[in-house]
This record gives sequence, structure tokens and C-alpha cells, in this order.
Amino acid sequence: MINKTIYVLYFIIALILISCQNESYGPKPRGYHRIEFPQKSYHRIDNGCPFVFEIPDYSKLINDSSENTQPCWKNLDFSKFNARLHLSYFQIDNKNITLHQLTQDAWSFAFKHTSKATAIDQSVIHNPVKNIYGIEYKIRGNTASNIQFYLTDSVEHYIRGALYFNEKPNLDSIQPVLKYISDDLDHLINTFAWK
Repeated sequence: MINKTIYVLYFIIALILISCQNESYGPKPRGYHRIEFPQKSYHRIDNGCPFVFEIPDYSKLINDSSENTQPCWKNLDFSKFNARLHLSYFQIDNKNITLHQLTQDAWSFAFKHTSKATAIDQSVIHNPVKNIYGIEYKIRGNTASNIQFYLTDSVEHYIRGALYFNEKPNLDSIQPVLKYISDDLDHLINTFAWK
């Protein structure tokens, strides 16, 4: 009887050891929420300013309400993704506001993120048919702003855009959303026109 009990006990222990062989009991990696992206569709915005462009239907263009706001300063809210594109328009007058000063400011604002950035890619925007010139800065890494750009006609008009997420910068968590919004900002730039 004791032999049968020992055999049964060995059999149970063997089953337990075999059943636990493929289990890994390490900590599970941190997960992120599944993000539902809306269908891509756009509508044209004409807001009484000297420029027009198309924005995604899931976004909303509002007037900037900051303390030193100027006419035609706008914010494009991506409320579903907790992000905002700040648009600042300036009229070039070559006395108080020069194109050189504005482009230097855009460069400074983009490269202010150098300490946190892993790379800053610059793309030239050149569309002589629509009289639109500029630079787009894609800032990689855990930075406060990942995309900035400016557009100008080189004579009279200048607009600068900067995308910010309203949360602590963590590129791993915002990467899919950043890619999705980046495509929409490229569409905005491609449909941009001076009046």
C-alpha cells in the first residue's frame, strides 16, 4: 500500500512539474490603450485670414486665447488625442518684422528641443506655383513638440505651426497618434494657399 501511495505521489509531483515547465512568471510589460483612429476626411477652412487650408474632420479650429494673441493666431485642436497645433500668423513689413527674424525664430524654437531630441529632420517646402516656401521640422525623441513648420510667400505673409501634446512627453505611447496626426499636418501644408 505504501508503494502505491509513493507512486501516486511521484506521479502527481511529475504532473505538476511538467505543467509548470513552459510558464514564465516575470513581470508583464506595460501596455497602452488601444487607439481608434477616425476615417480620414477633410474640410476647407476659410476664417477671414489671408490663408486657407484643409483640416481633418475630427479636429476643430479655434481662435488663440493666449495673453499676447494677434489677429489670425489660431489653434487646431485634436481633442480626441489631447493635442493642439498652434498657428501664429505674421504680416511681414520689413521694418518691425522681417522674414529673416521670423525664420531665425522658427529655427530657434525647433532647436530649443535639442537636449531631449534624438534627431531633428528638416524638410524644405517649395511650391512656386502656390507661392509657398518654408521648412518642416520633425523632432524625434521625448520632446514637448514633435512637429514644427513655417510657411511664407517670402514677401508679405508668414505662418508658423507647432504641435504639442498636453501630456508628459513619452514617444513610445504617442508614436501611433503622432504618425496619424503627422499625415494630417502634411495634408494641411499641401492644401495651404494664400488668398
